[in-house]
Amino acid sequence: MFVGIANTPRDYAWGSTSAISGLLGTPRSGGPEAELWLGAHPGSPSRIIDPAQTGGATTLAQWIARSPEQAGTDRLPFLLKILAAASPLSLQAHPTPEQAIEGFARENAAGIPLDASHRNYKDAFPKPELIYALSETFEALCGFRSAADLHVTIGRLIQLDAQSPTPQRGVLRRWLDQTGGDDSLGAVFEWLISRGEGVDDLVARVVELARSVPGEFATVELLADVYPGDPGIVISLMLHNVTLSRGEALYLPAGNIHAYLDGLGVELMVASDNVLRGGLTPKHIDVAELIDVLDFRPAEVPYLRPVVSRGVELFSAPGFALAHVSSGGSVTLDGPGIIICVSGSLSVRGGLSAATTSRGESLYVTPDEVELFFDGAGAAFVATGG
Repeated sequence: MFVGIANTPRDYAWGSTSAISGLLGTPRSGGPEAELWLGAHPGSPSRIIDPAQTGGATTLAQWIARSPEQAGTDRLPFLLKILAAASPLSLQAHPTPEQAIEGFARENAAGIPLDASHRNYKDAFPKPELIYALSETFEALCGFRSAADLHVTIGRLIQLDAQSPTPQRGVLRRWLDQTGGDDSLGAVFEWLISRGEGVDDLVARVVELARSVPGEFATVELLADVYPGDPGIVISLMLHNVTLSRGEALYLPAGNIHAYLDGLGVELMVASDNVLRGGLTPKHIDVAELIDVLDFRPAEVPYLRPVVSRGVELFSAPGFALAHVSSGGSVTLDGPGIIICVSGSLSVRGGLSAATTSRGESLYVTPDEVELFFDGAGAAFVATGG
């Protein structure tokens, strides 16, 4: 069964005013359009275009709650988004399944309201995610660099400090002295995020030195403009600064600290609201819980490489999969699926029925369609379980 769905983009302040409408050919709202949600998340469930198909249910969440057998699930485990960042999002990380279950139960037992600003765990689910670049470039921070790499960066800042008219060697030296081997990264992060002794002076000095060599520390300059004085500015130098080209993807597992800085992409995640913030935000930061969740081990940039076959690029990760499809492609569903067409028009045939989708249109697909075959002149993304 193919069911037409739609939604209105979320108007978070960091969103682009034109990228989502430009991709999908929809009218601009006149304000920021940050994320288009396709799924059953209660925060913004997709609308059913023809409620007659779903027994009168007007949203995907309502239909699944009323008729799980017809919808093919009692909980849609993933959320598909079109994300358009015109300015940096907060640094954040997400828990493991075990941490989510334990944290949700703990905060429930403590009587913390679900909508409390200081609540960390809004549900009992993890929130790993995948981001696929749709814009020519997509900028992000993700995961910790090695201490050796960080030493090089600090050394360059010390060199710039020494060349300045008013050197402040002690400010940077404190940072360098605390950064020993890779096993020191957690302690350094905690010092920074907690605004320990000397951190405010360090942030100010790093920004001043970055502005003395325009472009060399472009991310520091960007973050300082948006979040002046925030320790996340210095934390960003501990992380991989990644530029994805169109068609490249990252997988961000539990414990990986990350932030999207700029660009248009397709985001796919486990449906959850569990976010531990780590800087670049006015919102609540629970330092102790964040430290427990973060994985401080240096690692390579977590690129997610696709399996490519005729008409399909398949990006698979634990819990979900994203397929980029064009004419001649086929996708096997693992549970329910969601399709969004991003160019042209495609006909799609499943095991029981068929549909047509054009640029800007989306479909929910029940799992009994099993395998989807695409034909026409266009391109789409298909999200399913994994």
